[in-house]
Formats: sequence, structure tokens, C-alpha cells
Amino acid sequence: MKKIQWILSLLVFTAMVSVSCKKSYSDLNQNLNKPTAVPPSLLLNGILVSMHDDAGGNAEIYSQYYIYNYDYYGNNRYDLGSGSNYYGTLENVVKMEEAAVKAGNATVNPYSALGKFFRAYLFTKMSLQMGDIPMTQALQGAANLTPAYDPQKKVFQTALAWLDTANTQLSTLVGKNDASLSGDIYYGNDLKKWQKAVNSFKLRLLIQLSKKAVSDADLNIPQQFANIFNNPTQYPIFTGMGDNLQYNYVAPTNYYPDNAANFGFNGSRKNMSLTHLGLLQKFHDPRLFIVAEPARYLVDTKKQPDTSFASFVGGDPGQDLGIMYNDAGLGKISFLNRKRYYSGYTAEPAIQIGYIEMCFNIAEAANRGWITANAEDWYQKGIKASLAFYGIPASGGDFTASFYRPGSTDVTNAANYDNRTINFDYNAYYAQGEVKYAGNNADGLKQILQQKYLGLFRQSGLEAYYTYRRTGIPTFSTGSGTGNSGRIALRFKYPVSEQTANAANYKAALASQFGGNDDINGQMWIIK
Repeated sequence: MKKIQWILSLLVFTAMVSVSCKKSYSDLNQNLNKPTAVPPSLLLNGILVSMHDDAGGNAEIYSQYYIYNYDYYGNNRYDLGSGSNYYGTLENVVKMEEAAVKAGNATVNPYSALGKFFRAYLFTKMSLQMGDIPMTQALQGAANLTPAYDPQKKVFQTALAWLDTANTQLSTLVGKNDASLSGDIYYGNDLKKWQKAVNSFKLRLLIQLSKKAVSDADLNIPQQFANIFNNPTQYPIFTGMGDNLQYNYVAPTNYYPDNAANFGFNGSRKNMSLTHLGLLQKFHDPRLFIVAEPARYLVDTKKQPDTSFASFVGGDPGQDLGIMYNDAGLGKISFLNRKRYYSGYTAEPAIQIGYIEMCFNIAEAANRGWITANAEDWYQKGIKASLAFYGIPASGGDFTASFYRPGSTDVTNAANYDNRTINFDYNAYYAQGEVKYAGNNADGLKQILQQKYLGLFRQSGLEAYYTYRRTGIPTFSTGSGTGNSGRIALRFKYPVSEQTANAANYKAALASQFGGNDDINGQMWIIK
């Protein structure tokens, strides 16, 4: 009997050890340092960072704002390479939406509403660069590794529908005082401001479709624009600069691309562009004194006043870089204003979708007859908002311009700048024939687009380039410096990976759009 009890006890002990070992083995296979679930707020934060465009990149080269003078670092040629790839970010949008539901949120929640905005924003961003892109069959993972390309028209139709749904969902969530959003670095989780951004962005897309306003009746572009503009309760839009969707720089963790730390490295390898500076000079525009510095040769050698518009010189983007580099070294070309952009670490926010642009988009829509509105009023709102952004009193008055003193070595020392008090008379500025709105005609439209170009300096990525591509305004310079046989390229190429990983669909997309060639001068649907 004792022997049987001993055997039973041994079996129980063995079973217990076995269970214990299995449990320990399972525990040991769990990496406690690696999360098994990611909160939607963390995914949102990463998406928001990934979607933004900084100043200082190639976008302002292609927009002819701030250009290279030394080809060791880059050049001003329109040899456009591959367009942006946001599919990884879009995959995180899907994961964010799934994580929000797993965390207990309702099917319609702030993350799902913003997810539709992100889809519209990122898919159209890629399409504007390249043309037709995979969309409908994209983001399916292993289920479909070779997604077909959607026509650009469908990409925009789908994006506009997503934005409508996002607006409706955000309106519902705002009405419920939903406070479940977290991780928002743009608006501090304010859904009301996100709703304004969604609708203001839709106005941008509709303006970008202006060439299809008549030829594609099924898009109904003028009516879609009017629906938003005429119904501010249902479709709230930006009402001021405080509504901007903008990326803010915070020292010491997040520096503006041009800052005191890298001044010695890149402060003189670029200079202001004639395309941009020329307009400011032509209009006697005070923003000139805030964004640029006078050419020191004209001030120090020719003894011209540093507050004279004639003392500012932009480099011609079409010029050979050897000549421009020599002129820049001699102080014959204007540099970026070092007080504003280099004396600190945060300079100015990087606006992604802004009130200034929206004002000019509304003015353009009124000029084109899409809406019943005072185009001149919105035109002036855009100008005044841009002036205020640079610290210039829109109603008129004094402001201070600071220019870096030659021979100084410390860009952070305020004593190394010459400060000038400049009086600005807005009425006199606006009364100029080149500035005062000419009416709802081609001249008036040109004025709107020129002022929009000035208002987009260092902001909103490629938006100024897209406006030029769509309208030819302002006039871009070409020559040996811009390459491409004297042409401004019209598109970016597809990612190289598409040639091997998705070859059949890649070739079909090229055949249907550009005669079988991945041609940077090919006309995509939206600009035909």
C-alpha cells in the first residue's frame, strides 16, 4: 500500500514539475522588452512625423526659392528621381485604426476619421508626384504583392470621398465631445481643428484639379468647392493662422533644418533665387528684408543702402553653377536672412496646410467663377496674413529688419547684426499696379498666383512647384543650371523597386500614361 502511495505521489510530483517547466519555458520565450500591442496614439505620433515636409530640401530647389551655388552639395537641375514612398506610413495608418478598435473604441472614432484624412493626404501626395499609383489593391500585405495601378482620376475621386467621410465623422465626434484622441503633435488632440484642416485640404485638392473643372463634368469640381465654402457649419475651414496644420520645432530635441549649429557648414552653399527675389523686388515687397540679406558687394563696395530694394540680388536658377558660385563668394548675390533662419534653432514652423494658401485658393475659385465671393477680399486676406507671419504690420507701421554684419563669426550674437527700422505703408504697397487686384480676369488670376507663390516660401513642400506646373505662374527660369534641355520637369519617376517587384503593372502604367517611358517630362492626367 505504501509502495502504491509512493508511486502515486511521484506521478503527481512529475506532472507538477512538467506543468511548471512548460510554464517557465513559455515565459522565457516572451520578450518582456518588446510590446505585444501598440497603442493607437503611438502609431498616430509616428504618422504625423512621417507626413510632414521640412524646409531646406529639394522642394524649394524645384520651386526656385532657395538654390545651390556649389555643386559639391547639390544642384538646381530638374533631373527628378523617384517620387516619395508613403506605403509604410499608410500601413501604419491601417494598424492605428485596428489598434483603436482593439483598445475599446467604437468603430467610428478619432483614429478612424483621421485615418481617412491620412489616406487622402498621402495617396494624393504620391500621385501628384508620379501619376497613376497602386491604391485600391495596395496595403494588402502578402495577400497581394503586385497591386495594380489606379488611374490618377480615381485616386483623386477616392480621396475626395474619404475627406467627406472624415469631415462627417469628425463632426459627429465633436458633437459627442469625444476625448479619446491622444498623441497629436499638431493640434493637441483638438478634433475641431482637425475638421478645419480636412476641409481646407479638400479645397487645395479641388484647386489642383482646376484643369478638369470643365472637361470632367462628373467630378463637379466647382460645385464641390462651393459646397464647402457656402456651408461653414457643415464644412468648417481655417479662419486664421492659429488653425494651420504645422510642424513646430522645439529645441534642443527638434531643430529647424537651418540653425546656428550648421551655419558654418551650409550658410553660404545656397543663395536666394531670382525667381522669388525678383517678384519681391518688383512689388517693393517688405518681406524681402525679412527673408533675405542685401548683396554685400553692393552695400560695402558700391555703397548702396542696405534697405534699398536694388541692393538685393537673386541668383538665376538657370545659370551655370560655376558662375553663381563665384558671384556668391564675391558677395554679389543675396543669402538667406541669417537673423531669422540661423541665429537660433527653431526659426519658424513648417506649415503643411495653411490659412495663407487657403485664402489664395478661395480667391482663385472666386476669380474662376466657382463661387460667389469677393476675390479681392480673399486676395488681400492672404497677403496680410503672410505679412503678419513675418512680423510686418499688415495695417502698416514700423518693423525691424536685421542683417548679418560681414566679418562676424558668431551667428547667435545679436551684436553681430545691423538692425534697421523700416516703415511700411500697406495702402501704398497695395496701390501699386502690379499688386492691386485687376479683377476676375487673367491678370487678376496671375496676381493671386504670384502672391500665393510668395506666401508659400519654405512652406508646404512642393505646393508652389505644383501651382507652377498647373498654371505656368510665376515664370520659372531655365538654362544650363536647370538642365533637362531647358525644360521644367513635370513629374518624378516611379520607385526603382517597382521595376522588379511589380514589373507587369509598372509597365502597364507607363504604357497607359507616358508611351511606355518613365519620363520626367511626361504629362500626367491632372495637368492635361
